[in-house]
Amino acid sequence: MSLVRLTIKGISYSQTQSGAYALVLSEMEGTRTLPIIIGAFEAQSIAIALEKEIRPPRPLTHDLFKTFAEQFQIQLKQIIIHKLVDGVFFSSLICERDGIEESIDARTSDAIALAVRFQTPIFTYENILDKAGIYLKAEEKFSEEEDEELEKIELIPDTGTSDMDDFSTYSINELETKLHDAVNNEDYELAAKIRDEIDKRS
Repeated sequence: MSLVRLTIKGISYSQTQSGAYALVLSEMEGTRTLPIIIGAFEAQSIAIALEKEIRPPRPLTHDLFKTFAEQFQIQLKQIIIHKLVDGVFFSSLICERDGIEESIDARTSDAIALAVRFQTPIFTYENILDKAGIYLKAEEKFSEEEDEELEKIELIPDTGTSDMDDFSTYSINELETKLHDAVNNEDYELAAKIRDEIDKRS
């Protein structure tokens, strides 16, 4: 079976499962997307790895795995989403050390979180895309606003508004200071909101 390379299109809050996220992968040479439901922790871990400005003060579990692998000269060659059973995706980490290649079973959400950190290519099989893929051109019912929401990466669910949600009165320097403090306090929800406000002004 032929492999198809995927890229991360985005992460959005799941409208069907409370506390879950939809990780959306898309084929690099085609119009199909592969939505995968993942947990909040994994979504946050992937989002943090994709962000350039946000760096946690302490390593997350996937950061620790990467450091461990590098210390022992283990290379993560690629990620393969190899099976789909009853809506659950199964993945493998293809690793290499001293010229010996090993395949390690992993949850797809963990595999993607590691792929982002290792900058490792993500693949799936053609038959999985045929079975679970969604053609972008067929999604004409989505509005432009919904498409933008799909591409936006949210770190954790929106739990409502608060006094800290309105950053319009702060200067860029003040926002950058607050962003730094939020990251140090591991408040990634607040950090994401501040980052979005900075992006809107740039």
